[in-house]
Amino acid sequence: MRCVIARFPFELTKIEVEESMSGVIPEPVTGVSVTVDGRIYPVLQVGEVITRQNRRDFTTQEMRRALTRLGFTCHDARPVMPPRDARDDGDAFGW
Repeated sequence: MRCVIARFPFELTKIEVEESMSGVIPEPVTGVSVTVDGRIYPVLQVGEVITRQNRRDFTTQEMRRALTRLGFTCHDARPVMPPRDARDDGDAFGW
């Protein structure tokens, strides 16, 4: 499939992306992610590996659109939960 990422055309296939990501350790996910071969990667990490460009050169949406068109499942970022404050727990002292 032909796609444009950071104004550069790429011919990508699902198999090529999976091969490129094999052996790559997933970074911690803090935003939009994608499942590649059963592993969850940040979309920008996948983009950097398959395009060999700096992640600042393309957007999350560009990569999400390309990976979705290739047949990968992309996931939205999980909502950040505020840290639990022990003082909020009224049962901490059994009261």
